[in-house]
Amino acid sequence: MVAPILVVFDLDDTLYLERDFALSGFAAADAWLCRARSVKGLAPVCRALFFAGERLRVFDRALEMLGLRADPALVASLVSVYRSHAPDIRLADDAARYLASRSPAFPSAMITDGPTAMQRAKVHALGLGEALECIVCTGALGKGFGKPHPRAFAMVERWAAPTRLPLVYVADNPVKDFVTPRVRGWWTVQIARRERVHRLPAPGAAYEAHARVTTLDALDDCLIRLQRGAEDARPAASVDP
Repeated sequence: MVAPILVVFDLDDTLYLERDFALSGFAAADAWLCRARSVKGLAPVCRALFFAGERLRVFDRALEMLGLRADPALVASLVSVYRSHAPDIRLADDAARYLASRSPAFPSAMITDGPTAMQRAKVHALGLGEALECIVCTGALGKGFGKPHPRAFAMVERWAAPTRLPLVYVADNPVKDFVTPRVRGWWTVQIARRERVHRLPAPGAAYEAHARVTTLDALDDCLIRLQRGAEDARPAASVDP
């Protein structure tokens, strides 16, 4: 049985699939473009580009493929619709099971990057406001305070201080998610979903998570192994069931 530990989650590709938000956003942008310009077919083009690996210029390229000039004002409108729409997303099945199984005696938290309104819309759509006791959207902290900046982690530490519990950060992106909590003495676990969007390797050893899983169904077993490793004064090995 895992010893008491306070679990802090990332959001995108940790508790739900980020691709689902993208597809929902493309559908919303498609509907807007049809109303505003009477142009149909944006969503399937965006989906094809997304699954081909395009991330930074999806709307620019999609408009060009539809025979429209990708002027900055039109692209900005599509981006605004994408970010502000009410997303059609749901928790990953394993995330729903894990959150439902957590004891109310041990609260959970979240730290997520991204535009504040967009991330809060995701939180609302997923019902996480009721499931998590502390939610920090780094976009609300101001420019420059996204991960790996320590401010959000310090905020969670202050919130968690009365529990006197150790902390673990469960997230997907080794480029930015793990280096700061590791320095601050947290456990770190990477969830590497098969359908995840970000697949860049860690820039160095300091950026790696202590352990790795592919489903939250394996998280408690992973935490047990990490804790046993600490008790035995051995380095924690990666766990990938």
